[in-house]
Amino acid sequence: MEPTFMRLLDLEAMHAPKFSQYMNAGELPVVADDEFIMGMEFSSREAMIKAMKDYIIRRGVDYQVYESEPTTFYAKCTQYSAGYDWLIRVSKMCKKYCWEIRRYNGNHTCTRATISHDHSKLGSNTIAEAIKPLVEVDPFIKVKSVITEVQSKFNYTVSYRKSWLAKQKAVESIFGRCEVSYEALPI
Repeated sequence: MEPTFMRLLDLEAMHAPKFSQYMNAGELPVVADDEFIMGMEFSSREAMIKAMKDYIIRRGVDYQVYESEPTTFYAKCTQYSAGYDWLIRVSKMCKKYCWEIRRYNGNHTCTRATISHDHSKLGSNTIAEAIKPLVEVDPFIKVKSVITEVQSKFNYTVSYRKSWLAKQKAVESIFGRCEVSYEALPI
């Protein structure tokens, strides 16, 4: 190889992110006791938000976003004013190519104000990601089976409509939009 090309490879290696375990946005960081820690890094904003949603859904609690800027994300417990001090601030670290937890008050221990069979953050997009493996195996899976899967995975019973939307989104993300397939047919 040419010396100039070798120098370019060295420069790329020097500036490459050093936290490869978090580079796949589809995977969530694994933490002891399923708890966040100060300094925890995420490969992207989407991976960080996915981890937060997973955390609050598992615990049956909720948060409210107080600041959502291109470089910061700040959320507090929905019952923060009632004395529950859970909060989290995550910032984009440009030099490290990641999002890092910069402030965290520990376990989210409050109880939800209302008892519900559904969770406000358990949307059709989250469900679609969770059921993708099932839809890949069986694109004609019944919506009732999706509801059962959500119940076993998240311990919540979601509506038929939300499950149907999630199934449609999963099918579209795996196989593409039907309009595009139709347009690709020979005339």
